[in-house]
Amino acid sequence: MPRVLITGGSGFLGSHVAAALAARDDVALVVCGDLRHGAPRDGIIDETLDVTDSAGLAPLLRRHAIDTVVHLAAIVNPGRDVEQEYRVDVTGSANVLAACVEAGVRRIVVSSSGAAYGYHADNPRWIDEDQPLRGNDAFPYARHKRLVEEMLAEYRAAHPELQQVVFRIGTILGPTVQNQITALWDGRRILRIAGSASPFVFIWVDDVAAAMVRAATDGPPGIFNVAGDGCLTVPEIAERLGKPQLVLPAWALSGALRIGRMLRLTEHGPEKVPFLRYRPVLANRDLKRVFGYTPLRTSRQAFEEYLRTHPTIAREGRRAQ
Repeated sequence: MPRVLITGGSGFLGSHVAAALAARDDVALVVCGDLRHGAPRDGIIDETLDVTDSAGLAPLLRRHAIDTVVHLAAIVNPGRDVEQEYRVDVTGSANVLAACVEAGVRRIVVSSSGAAYGYHADNPRWIDEDQPLRGNDAFPYARHKRLVEEMLAEYRAAHPELQQVVFRIGTILGPTVQNQITALWDGRRILRIAGSASPFVFIWVDDVAAAMVRAATDGPPGIFNVAGDGCLTVPEIAERLGKPQLVLPAWALSGALRIGRMLRLTEHGPEKVPFLRYRPVLANRDLKRVFGYTPLRTSRQAFEEYLRTHPTIAREGRRAQ
């Protein structure tokens, strides 16, 4: 019966994972470590935890006799403070890994991202787990995910006693999600780069939480893409929302973003164009066949559930027609 610590346990994904773990009879303890806490939750112990401060991590693990760590602490909306993002995502991950080894933790489950593969013109149509991790140096979020995965690979070689489950997750949708991706759907028109369909793979938050629970209990170690079956292109998303597309050449959008950031009209710069143009499309075969979890919703069904829980987006689309 695992004793689990969740870093970032009060966040959007962490709260779902914590609730799912606490509901199981085969989990002895669930501790949520976070900087902020919401209302008390049955079966869950809240602890104040800052992953950028290495001093308190190992003592916390020992105090609760933690044998499994689910590491979810991360910056929710990247792009505002790159130095802080690095401290949380990269330094924080280094601190958590070192504390796990020091305290004798048996297993760590890490939320990585498809961004670790990078946004590149020569990405294969469907990306399997054996593809190289290239990230994008100009896009800090993707660079940080690659750096963390390189660190994880070093720990797998140096500390095989610490089992790893690494999830490279697609775009998570849920009833309260608002981020830089969902913001693309909020306007009257849907932005698309000329010549690119920019397919998205989606995964509903409950499916991610269920995979995390299996990883923390009886699932096998390994590296797995986490996404629903299939994908949706930008034209398909625009059609479903009933909104027209705004199609721009990549060079025009790059120039507009460069000027907009110079004038402080936007925090986004031209480095975001590959993010919109060359999205990594994650294959989930290993998640289903090797890890043993099949998402309950496809990418399309996850998007439909998002629209059901965000009805104003569909209404705005009908008004735009």
